[in-house]
Amino acid sequence: MIYNIYFDEANKIDQPGKANSYYGAYGGSEQTMTDITQTIQRMYEELGTKSELHFREYNHDQHLKKYFKVLHYIINQDVNINILIVNNTEAHSIAEQLNLTMMELRNLFYIKIPERLFYGVTRHLHGQLDVNIQIDRNDEYDALGLHSKIKEQMNAHSVYRSKRYKIASVVSEESHESIPLQIIDTFMGIVVFLMEQSYMADSNTTLIKSDLVYRFLSEGGNVERFIKQIKLYSWNGNENLSELSVGNYISQFMVYKARYDVSEIAKLQAIMLKNPGLLAKEYRNLMEYPNTLTRMLLGYKDEVEGRGRNYLLFQ
Repeated sequence: MIYNIYFDEANKIDQPGKANSYYGAYGGSEQTMTDITQTIQRMYEELGTKSELHFREYNHDQHLKKYFKVLHYIINQDVNINILIVNNTEAHSIAEQLNLTMMELRNLFYIKIPERLFYGVTRHLHGQLDVNIQIDRNDEYDALGLHSKIKEQMNAHSVYRSKRYKIASVVSEESHESIPLQIIDTFMGIVVFLMEQSYMADSNTTLIKSDLVYRFLSEGGNVERFIKQIKLYSWNGNENLSELSVGNYISQFMVYKARYDVSEIAKLQAIMLKNPGLLAKEYRNLMEYPNTLTRMLLGYKDEVEGRGRNYLLFQ
């Protein structure tokens, strides 16, 4: 059996104004990953889209259906996502104590963090396995010789812990050529969005992202699947990692978003009662929404008319 792992990061330890940096690993059998990739490619063809998935770049809800369908599909597959959150303040403090430059500290973290993440993803594996690791292309990784170091350390872990997997390869890949790398990027983006409570910012982009995340999580059993399949670990300067519950961050978001939506839906309902039979564009103008929030307006309208928020996303 062959098992594939994909690695990506969000924020950096030395990035100004960032309290945390995030590192994610996404794993599944080669057959599962192949099936996922082929299914998503078919979705893209049906939707007539070729653009990549990147949560950071999701700033217009014209792509709502694409992101929603992919996220809904992925969370219902047999995959594991581990995310490690590093407290940047603690990292900076340790660097000062040891008289390390931030570049030296980053170099050390780039070796240790992927190792901890990959071990977390592989520790449940049993039987003889070849593991392939794909990393989003980064010149810093190449300069560090990260690939060979990860391979050596992970194979040492396997032998020491009497596991039967072997790291067969560690390679860099361009994200535009890898749907799984785009998937870990997007799920990490959602986790960062929830943890940092970015949804409280007052901007149209925030509303667009919030609408996507709320629709995705509120569909079926997606909240339960999200909590089950996405594990968060925090490093705060201690040897042992602390496990965090992503459910706490989801609950805070869902409550906040529901309150906002109740107010907006009530406003739309009053407008529709006063002005029946208008086009969606006319209702959007009366709500004073920009064009980038058209799908959010349509979701509210479907809810007012009893079809449910995600009605159009399944048509």
